[in-house]
Amino acid sequence: MASGCKVDRMVDRYDLASADPVYDSLDEGLLARWTGADGRTEMGYRSLTEWFNKRLLKRVYDDHGRETLGARLDSDYEVLQGDDDLARAELIEGLHAAGIDGDRLAADLVSWGTIRTHLQECLDGEKAPRTASTDWEAASVEKAVAVAEEKTETAVAALAEKGRLAGGEAAEIDVGVSLACGSCPTRVPFAVALDRGYVCEDHAAERATADRA
Repeated sequence: MASGCKVDRMVDRYDLASADPVYDSLDEGLLARWTGADGRTEMGYRSLTEWFNKRLLKRVYDDHGRETLGARLDSDYEVLQGDDDLARAELIEGLHAAGIDGDRLAADLVSWGTIRTHLQECLDGEKAPRTASTDWEAASVEKAVAVAEEKTETAVAALAEKGRLAGGEAAEIDVGVSLACGSCPTRVPFAVALDRGYVCEDHAAERATADRA
């Protein structure tokens, strides 16, 4: 079994080995949620990434007496992972005031590519291929992302070796596909759009109404 991936390091750093409220170990919980064991609904890499990162965030908040009930944890996570630099800076400043190294915490959150590697390589996990006739579309997107991530990782490592990109050999590669609404600036990750069945709720409703007219 491979060892030393970022997930393993974060499990050790934040003592997350038993942080799963349902299973005996966090790794057991990750595998079960990914494969749909015990009658569970299968979770994708991005959903598992969010689940893992929120377990990490909750552990840090609990250790420092920071509130985790209600929407606080979800809201803070969205800010740390979002594109609003001002909101992130304000949150990190607030975390520092609470005795939490916000910069390190944000850097310690893992990417979906790291979760995928942990499941497939560190844990030797296997997932039965889906058989539904419509699943090839999502599988094609996932495969394209994996290929792009692999090629990017190779290129970045080569740039680091040539001295053109310091730290590139240890960089976390996170390639994603986003879908943009054709009628407004709304942009969401492909996996999110697929899960909820639309890119933009407002314009999806408008199109549905027009189709029925």
